[in-house]
Amino acid sequence: MSSVPFLRYNSRVRIGLDATYSLGKNLSGVGVYSREMMTGLARAHPEESFRFYYRPHRLLKSLSEKLPSNASRRLLTGAPRADLFHALNQRVDRRSRRTVCTFHDLFVMTGEYSSPEFRARFTEQARQAAANSDAIIAVSQSTASQVEQLLGVEPSRIHVVPHGSPQAVGVSAARRENLVLFVGVIQKRKNVGRLVKAFERLPAGWRLALAGASQGYGAAEELRAVEESPRRADIDILGHLSGGQLAALYARARIFAFPSLDEGFGMPILEAMAHGVPVVTSQCSAMPEVAGDAALLVDPLNIDQLAHALTRLAGDEGLREDLIARGRARVPRFTWDSAVAQTWAVYEKVMGASW
Repeated sequence: MSSVPFLRYNSRVRIGLDATYSLGKNLSGVGVYSREMMTGLARAHPEESFRFYYRPHRLLKSLSEKLPSNASRRLLTGAPRADLFHALNQRVDRRSRRTVCTFHDLFVMTGEYSSPEFRARFTEQARQAAANSDAIIAVSQSTASQVEQLLGVEPSRIHVVPHGSPQAVGVSAARRENLVLFVGVIQKRKNVGRLVKAFERLPAGWRLALAGASQGYGAAEELRAVEESPRRADIDILGHLSGGQLAALYARARIFAFPSLDEGFGMPILEAMAHGVPVVTSQCSAMPEVAGDAALLVDPLNIDQLAHALTRLAGDEGLREDLIARGRARVPRFTWDSAVAQTWAVYEKVMGASW
């Protein structure tokens, strides 16, 4: 990749970004990523002209958002008018002069995690986005492998750029409770039913908190495991929480459990580590990339393994302290500044090929 910035050959490059998913207070993972990329790129490159594109159903809501001084608002219909357009959520209806697309995950194509109708639409949209893109950014090596294998994209067009993470938070150990915390939308993919069965083997006095909306695919079946559990009185279904409420839960929890079946990245793992909570997570998809050696990794389909990991952490303060220290050391490896810099390097490669 050339180290010569493409902006040298033009006084001002027009860079378009799909800003559709960046709106709102309680953002999804894609929303956080979109906002961090938009603000980070505009801040890092004040000499360039950024165009934030919103799909028609979101344009009006965007009017209340304050934009960086070097950014303007545009309606996303047809081909974006930009030197380079970055689709931040794996959707490219019409390509621009040069197009970069971020793929977060392809789990809809890999398992029974959605309706057949949604899977068909998702698959077609993913294939179209891959075909319309000069370069693809994958948020993990796991997602990069899926893009290559499921969409037939050659590796030379795929660039792995991990997410950033929240800053470490100072929390007193004295505030901790015998609480296992799960954060995520309750759905089949998140594996809540098996987590409940594993939790049932913890000693009396422990509680399980499930923080996340309950409208995901297969949520009814996962929640049935809660309602039928002999430990039902020890399980709290909290629904979607604000950032402040979630931070308060992280400050109380003694264990964080995230036994998802498939993740494109797994931001809650880093959130828990940043809050000083030891993590149990899955040994599949992107989760080992994020967790490294700072978590207990288990087969998410094996309830015995999950229960054993929870029991180990519940009874071993030394193990908890070790994982907390490892987690705090790992969080700084993932920064949004680094993600912005790596993304800009992809732009340079794409633009430099034809400038």
